[in-house]
Amino acid sequence: MSDNQELKVREKQAFDAPAEQTKPGPVFTPSVDIFETEKAITLLADMPGVKAEDLMVDLRDDTLTLAGEVSDSVKTTGEKVLEEYQTGRYYRQFSLSEVIDQEKIDAKLSDGVLRLTLPKVEKATPRRIAVQVG
Repeated sequence: MSDNQELKVREKQAFDAPAEQTKPGPVFTPSVDIFETEKAITLLADMPGVKAEDLMVDLRDDTLTLAGEVSDSVKTTGEKVLEEYQTGRYYRQFSLSEVIDQEKIDAKLSDGVLRLTLPKVEKATPRRIAVQVG
C-alpha cells in the first residue's frame, strides 16, 4: 500500500431483502467486526441510532439474527444541513456452528455499537494437557 493512498469512508449499504417487506423504507446491513480468542467470538455491529427497545437479537435453528430500527425522532421545520445517519432498519444474519455455547451468548448496546459475546463450548476450547511421569 502506498503512502499517498487515502482512507475512504464507505457509505452505509442498503440490503436487498430476500422476502417482501411489510414496512416501507430502506434496510441496511450493519458493518460488523469479528474477533476470535480461545474462549469466545466477539461481534461488534455498528447500528447508529438504534435504541435498545428497537433492537432484536434472535437465535433460532443455529441462526443468529440482528434487527434494529432507527426512527426519525427529531422533527424540524428547516432544511437538514448534515445528517449523521439515515433512518431505516438494520438486518443481518449469522450461521452459528456447534462450537458456540448458545445458552451463554451476551449482548450489550452502547453508543450505537452492539457487542455480542459468543462463548465457545468447553470441548472446543483449546487446552494443554499435563503429562505425568510414572
